[in-house]
Amino acid sequence: MKQTGKRWGLRRLATPEGFFTMAAIDQRPPISKFIARKRCIAETDVSDQEISTIKGLLAQGLAPSAGALLVDPNYGYSAAAEFLRPDRGLLITLEDHRFEEDDRGRKSRLIANWSVEKIRRMGADAVKLLAWYRPDASADSLTHQHEFVRRVGEECAKNGIAFVFELLVYPFGSASGSFKDYLEDPNKQAEHVVNSVLEFSNPVYQVDLLKLESPIPAPLLPDPQSEHAASVQLTFNALSKACQGLPWVLLSAGAGFDEFTRAMTFAARAGASGFLAGRALWADLIEPYPDQTEVINNLKTIGAQRISRLQDIVMQYGEPWRAHYDWSKGLSLSEHY
Repeated sequence: MKQTGKRWGLRRLATPEGFFTMAAIDQRPPISKFIARKRCIAETDVSDQEISTIKGLLAQGLAPSAGALLVDPNYGYSAAAEFLRPDRGLLITLEDHRFEEDDRGRKSRLIANWSVEKIRRMGADAVKLLAWYRPDASADSLTHQHEFVRRVGEECAKNGIAFVFELLVYPFGSASGSFKDYLEDPNKQAEHVVNSVLEFSNPVYQVDLLKLESPIPAPLLPDPQSEHAASVQLTFNALSKACQGLPWVLLSAGAGFDEFTRAMTFAARAGASGFLAGRALWADLIEPYPDQTEVINNLKTIGAQRISRLQDIVMQYGEPWRAHYDWSKGLSLSEHY
């Protein structure tokens, strides 16, 4: 039985029909790089205030159409707060965008002076944690990542808040290059993605909702209606099976909207309950910056159309998150508090 607080949080993140149509605006390095490019300055010269400005524009433009918003505490929340809708969901990021890396693995860490308890106290519906992972990493890296996620799962259970866990496969060492910018690894292996999910869908981690990447690089995905779609669908089906009954949503990992739409179709057909997408929804729509009026107009029109298009796909093919949990036993406050 799912804790009442966790279940309520998942309800608030979802549409009344039980699907997730969520927008992510918690990105940090990609937005710094965007501002540096637009201003023709070094990334180190980008101000915190301007990062917050972009976050505020994204929140203002997407909040009316997204079922929930994912924001970071450093730059996003203060800028987004006035635009957040009380009838929609809120997720807050827990992990630091920086990590420790060597030739055979990455070790994630939390934002300094930040915790599950603080996220709960600020009124969020869910904690979002990202961990870089690949099953063939060094034993030291694997042990660190396992314990890192397990501790967060314990804290989420203790605080009765939904745990949304994001997994990203990555290249090793010097091959990483620009992939520290949270871009999809174009050389990733589907088995690494699937086996990573299989690890963290274990109940010991106490995850409530998985946020997953496409097992196949998005640019390589065929038209879902084409003759080549069947074999790709089998790979997405394997990803869904690896969730071991947990509901899951698709992330965009910097893919373009058309690429992500193809991926979303395969994912929904495999049983995904929706999406938690970032740059696929808005990356090109903020290009008019610093013209804030045009950015807002793009987000409220084209951004809303994109969310609606993806929602149609999810509702046509996907599976509501409630189908993954046993509702027959009801709720017992005494068991959970």
